[in-house]
Amino acid sequence: MTDQADQEALSTAYRDIVAVLSDVDAEEEWLPTGCAGWSVRDLLFHLRGDAQRALVALASPAGTAPDTDAVSYWTHWRPGSDGATLSRRMTRISASVYPGLRPMLDSFAETAEAVVYAAVHTDPGLAVRTQGHVLRAGDLVRTLVVEAAIHHLDLVVALDRPLPSAGPLRVVRETLDGLLGEPLPLPWDDVTYARAGTGRAALSEPDRRALGPLAERLPLFG
Repeated sequence: MTDQADQEALSTAYRDIVAVLSDVDAEEEWLPTGCAGWSVRDLLFHLRGDAQRALVALASPAGTAPDTDAVSYWTHWRPGSDGATLSRRMTRISASVYPGLRPMLDSFAETAEAVVYAAVHTDPGLAVRTQGHVLRAGDLVRTLVVEAAIHHLDLVVALDRPLPSAGPLRVVRETLDGLLGEPLPLPWDDVTYARAGTGRAALSEPDRRALGPLAERLPLFG
């Protein structure tokens, strides 16, 4: 009952991640990612936790009005906070318990499939609760697409695997434009915009000049 395009984008984003990691070998799972301090296996552990959180959220009616939406949600997540540092450390410790990537990947795949099913069968206008905020289920789905697509880009920093599909990257661009307050006035492709807009790639001096005052607003979240 959520927006069909967003449902499809979420399903695609999750399937893409499973495909990217399905043939990762024992050496590749320790490669670095776009998340500072995290290996491939660390990031997968985080992604599985995010899918579990999504499943709980979709079954957690808030009973109150939303206090955020699919765009403003990201203003609460800024890099460099104490909470972010603690999360990185806890994730590394927890992921190290697993003997290999496969058990985590199987668990992520099962949970992700359940999230997509729940999203399809949830009223998009239902206010749900997650991470201390309340937002519409339809908006939650869009945040999940963004999270999955950005972390897919993080996974392939050192892995020689395909990039995210067009559908999830479309949602990322729309979210970044919403945070910027206008469409990006540069001819960047979706991947470049996703990486620069979240602080994963530095702006060149020509880009800074072209953006003008908008350059000071990047990264839009991280």
